[in-house]
Amino acid sequence: MKPNLDTLKIEIEEYLKQAGLALFYGYSRSLDAFPAVEWDCGQYPDFRLFVKAALTAEAKIVIFHQREFSSELLEDALERLAGCDLPSEECQELEQRLNDLHEYNGAICAVELSFDHQGRVFLFDLRTEWYEEFSEILDEIQLMTAPAEDDDAPISGYFSKN
Repeated sequence: MKPNLDTLKIEIEEYLKQAGLALFYGYSRSLDAFPAVEWDCGQYPDFRLFVKAALTAEAKIVIFHQREFSSELLEDALERLAGCDLPSEECQELEQRLNDLHEYNGAICAVELSFDHQGRVFLFDLRTEWYEEFSEILDEIQLMTAPAEDDDAPISGYFSKN
């Protein structure tokens, strides 16, 4: 499925209002410290099913967050890629994949709905395929730039008695 999240955002807002749920425009809750239960958007991408679950759980408010893709994200990724020690062929391939994503500048790449129930956050997080690809590239870059652990390095705060 290739969701058009710019259009879906409007549908979600209208559906939540019609369902009688209060709509709160908030930040992403996927990184909250609360225990979270994530909706399976791969198998059940229809947000209406999630909203029905919220209504069944007697939720009164749904937190809505949208993430807009920007060229700043791409520029940051390209800068981080430049700092990687990669063979030029691999670097060029990743750079090309990132540059191909410039066409999505300003598009909504993810929508998130959430509600609280019995001390847990229930989370619906739908992302476009191209944003998933971008996230995978960022993960690759992160792995290539993460400092290697030195097993022979002394542990800070401890001194040798030799």
